[in-house]
Amino acid sequence: MTDESYETRGIRRVLLELGGFSKNALGNFFSPEFLCVLFPLLLIWEFVPRLGLIPESLLPRLSTVAATFWDMLLHGKLAVHILYSLGRFFAAFGIAVALAVPIGMLMGWNQKIRAFILPLWQLLSPIPPPAWVPMTIIIFGIGSGMHIFLMFIGIFYPVLFNTYQGIKDTDPRYLASARVFGASEFTLLRKVYFWHAFGSIIMSLKTGVAMGLVMLVIGEAYGGRMGIGFLLGQAKDYFLIPEMMVCMAVTGFLGWFFIEILKYVEIKLAVWKVGR
Repeated sequence: MTDESYETRGIRRVLLELGGFSKNALGNFFSPEFLCVLFPLLLIWEFVPRLGLIPESLLPRLSTVAATFWDMLLHGKLAVHILYSLGRFFAAFGIAVALAVPIGMLMGWNQKIRAFILPLWQLLSPIPPPAWVPMTIIIFGIGSGMHIFLMFIGIFYPVLFNTYQGIKDTDPRYLASARVFGASEFTLLRKVYFWHAFGSIIMSLKTGVAMGLVMLVIGEAYGGRMGIGFLLGQAKDYFLIPEMMVCMAVTGFLGWFFIEILKYVEIKLAVWKVGR
């Protein structure tokens, strides 16, 4: 009975969290204000090409794009391409966050560490991530290693510098209060610095998601035989605009979904910011 009770509680907890996430993620989309904007735009998208105001070869109808999406999903292995892209994206995102957050925290916490390594990142970060493509191809070849590295570059710097700035800007009064109660520097990092910078870190992760998806599309379009970027590049080569729009919509949806997850994590963990 006890095990069943725990299972029931666990399932109920999962359902509550899913409900809370759905409410936060979809709430804005189903608001009357946004629906008053969305529906007219969808109607314009459908009827402007249908009425011949813009050639359908340049702007396919909404219904055409929807039908193309369904056909790609059923017969074009769209889901397989998305899974390939997601695997590369999560690998790059995990590596970038695992490195950027600790390095950013150390730079913001200790001036000596900052003096040694901050100038290096300041020299490298202005290089646009797409400029790394030729060197990346030479070093990693054409394949998943290249794609992961390019996404890593796009994600790493926003997370690094936002974490560093959030840690560096920690209110000295919080630190002084914690030290009065005997907090060690390690405790300060875990309990004060990190949570003060948490909002900056989450914001940097949102930026990292966007930059990572940009580099995903660029990398897969340059090389590879699988992935949403590959499909987009192939559609561009053959001037298949409906397929191009499907790939754009899928990429946009993935970015929106990941950012909504991060926003929900912030709501659940940064409770002091709720309602601001």
